[in-house]
Amino acid sequence: MQLSDLIVSRCRVKLLTLFLTNPGKIIHVRELVRQSKEEINAVRRELAHMEKCGMVTKEHRANRLYYSFRKDYPLYFDLLELITKTTGLGAAILKNRNKLGRVKFAMLSGKLARNLPGSAEKVDLLIVGTVVIPEVAALVREDEIHRGREIFFTPMTEEEFAFRKKKRDSFILGILETSRIMVIGDEEELIS
Repeated sequence: MQLSDLIVSRCRVKLLTLFLTNPGKIIHVRELVRQSKEEINAVRRELAHMEKCGMVTKEHRANRLYYSFRKDYPLYFDLLELITKTTGLGAAILKNRNKLGRVKFAMLSGKLARNLPGSAEKVDLLIVGTVVIPEVAALVREDEIHRGREIFFTPMTEEEFAFRKKKRDSFILGILETSRIMVIGDEEELIS
């Protein structure tokens, strides 16, 4: 599955990906053109549409025009979830799902999705099931290189996860209390 399956404008998909993989970043129009590899007129047209819809705000700085994605846009978190599942580690997990074993749940932390620094106590990726750890580790290493930061992941069997959740293990409760994006599995089933 790709975001282009839902959004037909290739340029808009690229702009949404650039904005939402760099949340909070203010990006110059020429940088958007360079990174998207789209024509400047197509980028300007999409930015005008996105601004009219309330997705982005523009800001003039020293004869330059910068844009940023608005976090108060009503569909911000929905779009962030879509981008997280269709790019980077989320897309790699979905693409290689069969190689990873029988995965019941794969959850990415909200901090990882928002490109915020994580901590060693918190997990960026929780993967539950009968997991082929070397395959998961390879995907994680690849994303670490791309992001330029370490990604903390925890593989767990379904039995161990259920046992630790039932015993109200502080590690599991800590994971379940944070914001998350479900890549595989039902969030209600994960937390209940």
